[in-house]
Amino acid sequence: MARFTYVATGPDGMPAHGVQKAATREAAELALYERELRDIRVTERPSLLRTELSAPRVKREEVMHLSRQLGAFVRAGLPLIDAVRSLGLESSNSSVRRMMAQIEEGLRGGEKLSDCLDAHPKVFPEFYRGILRSAELSGQLDTVLDRLARYLERDLEARRKITSALIYPAMIFVMAIVTVVVLSTFVLPRFKDFFNNLHAQLPLPTRMLLAVTDFLTEWWWALTSGLAVVIAVLIVVLQFEWGKYARDRFYLAIPVVGDTIRFALVERFSRILASMAGAGVSLPEALRVATESLRNRVFTNALWRVAEAMLEGQGLAGPLAATGLFPRTAAQMMRVGEDTGTLDTQLEVTASYYEGELDYKLKKATALIEPIVIVVMGVIVGFVAVALVSAMYGIFNQVQV
Repeated sequence: MARFTYVATGPDGMPAHGVQKAATREAAELALYERELRDIRVTERPSLLRTELSAPRVKREEVMHLSRQLGAFVRAGLPLIDAVRSLGLESSNSSVRRMMAQIEEGLRGGEKLSDCLDAHPKVFPEFYRGILRSAELSGQLDTVLDRLARYLERDLEARRKITSALIYPAMIFVMAIVTVVVLSTFVLPRFKDFFNNLHAQLPLPTRMLLAVTDFLTEWWWALTSGLAVVIAVLIVVLQFEWGKYARDRFYLAIPVVGDTIRFALVERFSRILASMAGAGVSLPEALRVATESLRNRVFTNALWRVAEAMLEGQGLAGPLAATGLFPRTAAQMMRVGEDTGTLDTQLEVTASYYEGELDYKLKKATALIEPIVIVVMGVIVGFVAVALVSAMYGIFNQVQV
């Protein structure tokens, strides 16, 4: 017997909710109706195992394509239920098919599209659902879906740029670590035995290298334990809000990297705020959703203060500039939008401008990080090579003498 969660209106007119066991959805609705409940909305509550197996796993790229296709269907005059059903049947992703079937079921039950998407918060972010909710009220669903698709496409492109910028330095760093571990674990111990058997006087670089190897070999357990303790402490600290705030503050303080993170946050904030304001969402609500979409506590805390200042009549651009987190150019663009009544347009311009700036910052960060990693790896490997070669050369000379 399945379990169904329900939301309804009780006989006394008060909201009621709970869980109803029944063989089918229709049986659950009938049982609730017999209890004199009205305005019943029933949702199946699967078991934990079934939830893990059947929970939709939909990538952001697939959401982008769904948004664009659904907007095209709606613009062509196809009923929304039929459009959702067609997208579900045509999808090659089983998770998408299952999700679209659930959305179709909700639409046939009289729910709005935004209400159906509320059941999938991990797939459709809050700003996405908020924009759709406003579009349903204004009758601009097709236009807004296209706008959402464009935003998701830009967001994916920004993520790809960040990922591609980090791949090469990360690979070099991993190779450096692997090289040091292999030399310290397998190569140097064999050379040490060889040197000891010859009773030769080793050069200083070789003695330094062997001392480091001996230390790592003898005290690896202490180093590992210390690292584990540090990681455990960090995990505990990051459970608290002040710890997360300190972490995010540290990220922003890193040279070059901090500016890149700041520009990425400004671009994302401006893009979401522009999309929601252009869709007719009230500015306070749009600011709240855009703020919650950012993962950096330093920015979110500052933006909550901006929201309070805006409600007090101070506008948006002035409080944003006062935070010290938004570049002066961004604040000036938003001030022009406020003065001319084109805030949504100026926010879009700001987002596009800082998208280009973000690309420049990523290239600059990559250009700086790559040589540093290469130099560090070269110094480590070069020192090991010099230590080994000088040892072999010194032993050869001593044997000749």
